[in-house]
Amino acid sequence: ICHEKGILFHTDAVQAAAHLKIDMIDLNVDYLSISAHKFYGPKGVGVLLKKKFAPLLSQITGGSQESGFRAGTSNVPLIVGMAKALEMNYANLETENERLISMRNRLIDAITNNIPDCQLTGDRDKRLSNHASFVFEGLSGNDLLIAMDMSGFAVSSGSACKVGNPKPSEVLLALGISPNLAIGSLRVTLGKFTKDEEIDNFLVVLPEVVKRLRKEKRSGDG
Repeated sequence: ICHEKGILFHTDAVQAAAHLKIDMIDLNVDYLSISAHKFYGPKGVGVLLKKKFAPLLSQITGGSQESGFRAGTSNVPLIVGMAKALEMNYANLETENERLISMRNRLIDAITNNIPDCQLTGDRDKRLSNHASFVFEGLSGNDLLIAMDMSGFAVSSGSACKVGNPKPSEVLLALGISPNLAIGSLRVTLGKFTKDEEIDNFLVVLPEVVKRLRKEKRSGDG
């Protein structure tokens, strides 16, 4: 649609790079960004890919490095580390995705079946292998995040771009979820170090946390 209107298209593939094999030709995008830390590479380095004739203004002027788009000495150790991390990630991609999908689906089924007034956001299967997100009626995502953190689990109430913003996610609202429900969002992501016993513990702790927070909220409202 964009190309029909003469509009260039950029996609943020930072989350996808660790779990999907990305091909710019198949995606038919003009620009694509990835970040090394998402596939266990060094922090502070990423890639902006672009089609050969897609225009791009120089980000830092004054030198010819990186084809004139970004002046300054290239950080070779980070670049090499990122390339090696991506190579290692892709070498075991299918096996790792199968493992993550199994844990993710167990997480989704247990949470949606055992916690009342909770729903999965997005499609059950058409999602990244390591990702599950939910909304909980009557709760604040920030309260859930803090309570789970105090119980030893690092979760999120939205994307990193929304940190510190108490408003519900625009994406959830666009999916047709009401603001009162969207404010109670919780995002859970798994990684190559996640173990089955950690999923077991999570599925014990989360229902208890939700029950306690709802009870506290009812007491406060009363």
